[in-house]
Amino acid sequence: MYLRRFGYLDTPLNPEAQRDSSEVSGLPVTGNLDRATLLKMRQPRCGVEDPFNQKSLKYRRFAIRSAFKYWSDVTPLSFKEINHGLADIQISFHKRDGCPSPFDGPGHVLAHAEAPPSGIVHFDEDEFWTEGKYYGSNLRIVAAHEIGHALGLGHSQYSSALMAAHYTGYQANFRLHIDDIRGIQAMYGKRISSTTTADDIYAMTYPTTMAPFPRGDMIDPCTAKLDAIMLGPSHKTYAFSGDYVWTITDMGHNSPVKISLLWKGLPGNLNAAVYSPRTNKTYFFKGEKVWRFTNYRLDYRYPKPLKRIPANIDAALYHEKNKKIFFFKGLGYWQWDEMVYNDLSIYPKTISRLFTGIPSNPDAAFTWTNGKMYFFKGDKYWRLNEQLIVDSGYPLSKRARWMRCN
Repeated sequence: MYLRRFGYLDTPLNPEAQRDSSEVSGLPVTGNLDRATLLKMRQPRCGVEDPFNQKSLKYRRFAIRSAFKYWSDVTPLSFKEINHGLADIQISFHKRDGCPSPFDGPGHVLAHAEAPPSGIVHFDEDEFWTEGKYYGSNLRIVAAHEIGHALGLGHSQYSSALMAAHYTGYQANFRLHIDDIRGIQAMYGKRISSTTTADDIYAMTYPTTMAPFPRGDMIDPCTAKLDAIMLGPSHKTYAFSGDYVWTITDMGHNSPVKISLLWKGLPGNLNAAVYSPRTNKTYFFKGEKVWRFTNYRLDYRYPKPLKRIPANIDAALYHEKNKKIFFFKGLGYWQWDEMVYNDLSIYPKTISRLFTGIPSNPDAAFTWTNGKMYFFKGDKYWRLNEQLIVDSGYPLSKRARWMRCN
């Protein structure tokens, strides 16, 4: 138990890493549990694991890089670690309470991940992660499975596939199942160059001749009319148009993906979308129905019919100041509190009574990371200050300023 706790029992995850075999903690390496070693183990010591521990960051990074390589070997994708900006895939280790979906201690749930564009991958810190051993949990194989989810794959029906729901243990010379390969290539295509490599991890890049999904009816974020926009789960900005959604960063727009890939059961051509950080719920509106999701999972008994606000609304947003959700249609607005009953019979109220300078019938609206409200119509957008008055200098071009299109 001592050797396992402080990192001496197993070989490093990186097989190329060499330990200093001549001396550890002042003890010569004899291969025997001698008296000098026992005395050293009984001495008071720091609780931090020793640097050659197989769970150290250096060795974890090696295993995770190997996990990414399974996917880059069969697709045009490559991966690169970034030190600033928002990564497409974000990896962390935590124990029970490190995220909204707590782990359950050793065994059972080993890790979890969210589909793109979220790209969140979490590993249970309480697991005994190993490499090249038939005990513990193999970090490389589990990481490859979770990265598959982060790239958009679901679970496979084949028990021997990497993307099977259940972990089957360490396998020497592990290879992807044909179902894994067909699944990932259906989304990203086949590897087209023998020179494509997995240099590092986290940020995805695509060849200029190939989109991340078959183009078909793929829309162009530079010219697409917005159906909806929101600051959603994972604090990411999502833009919707037709059957597609894409994320927006300070660098501009990312590649669109099908809406149904992220939110299963959700149709395209939405009227509005709004995320509430107050309840961690995302609401989508289309026609006479509303869909409610927790993260990326449809809540029970949804979709439901709209009863107290009109069908085919124009836009919706979450107001940081009063923690309420606003709906807009034509010249009117409605204000709704998720936590208490609202008398919505007093609505609609005229938009211009509360908001100064924004257009009627907006295409989309949301509150962004700076706490300010934005309204979009065509290629123009308006920004409101704390007094709910449009800032001077607006409207500006959505295409140039938000999507960063040339």
